[in-house]
Amino acid sequence: MTNDKMTVWITRKLSRATEDRAERDYKVILNPEDRVYSARELIEGSRHCDAILPCHSEKFTREVVAKLSDRVKIVANHSVGVDHCDLDAFEERGIMVTNTPDVLSDATAELTFMLLLCAARRAGEGERLVRSGNWDSWGPNLMVGKQTTNKRLGIVGLGRVGQVVAKRARGFDMEVHYFSTSQKSSNIEEGAIFHESLDSLLEVSQFLSLHCPSTPQTKGIMSAEKFSKLPDGAIFINAARGDLVDEEALISALKSGKLAAAGLDCFRQEPGGNPELAELENVFMLPHIGSATVETRDAMGFRALDNIDAFFGNKKPGDRVA
Repeated sequence: MTNDKMTVWITRKLSRATEDRAERDYKVILNPEDRVYSARELIEGSRHCDAILPCHSEKFTREVVAKLSDRVKIVANHSVGVDHCDLDAFEERGIMVTNTPDVLSDATAELTFMLLLCAARRAGEGERLVRSGNWDSWGPNLMVGKQTTNKRLGIVGLGRVGQVVAKRARGFDMEVHYFSTSQKSSNIEEGAIFHESLDSLLEVSQFLSLHCPSTPQTKGIMSAEKFSKLPDGAIFINAARGDLVDEEALISALKSGKLAAAGLDCFRQEPGGNPELAELENVFMLPHIGSATVETRDAMGFRALDNIDAFFGNKKPGDRVA
């Protein structure tokens, strides 16, 4: 495809393959310094492009969307989550919004299981002990953690990522339970046990992993009350969105022993995380890198460009969300 008239603004530094393809097919505005643009810069930059290809780091609030240039026709996100976009405001402006589903499910599920295993087996503590040079003895009680075999894994949201996590869990002989907006078909469940309420799921979840989107209904879904319903010594995993969790309640549960450990890839404050969580030895943390593999980053960039190609080719983008 060649379209010399259209300009695409790629607001973050993406994979080389993505940027090469974009430059082949469009006039492209790149961000080689990989800066995070302010609201004012997003508004100003919109005057110079026909399409914006942003990441989750760019915040398209109602105020920003209202001031975007009329020149912008599509915002093709390099992300699955679109909670950084005011979709209603985009609808009102007549600007199409797309995302990149499907292509990051495997990578995010892999990282989810890394969080689960590292939290269960105290990998963060062990790595720090060896790296610091303080490992000077061994005994049967050193770094004793929890096995996953034959344990119950509760999944909140059996969507694309949740389904892959369930599949990986079966390889560890875990019993999979889930809560979702509706019960899935038997071929999707593959033996997973459906719960009609979140409370019912929590009561049996020795491990709990969040895989639901951030919406007005799910923000803060894991509150002090919800953590209290988990079995004592449960392990909590979040590779979805930080604002699903009341972090003060999470910290209390970790300090009290209600939770044995947590594995976290996302936080309410990003970048940066939560310093109080960072002080706890029983928390394994990563900097929101669930989809950070070479293969997935290329696939996400190409998926976003596919949506732009379809739009300017007078076809319906397959991943439209607004």
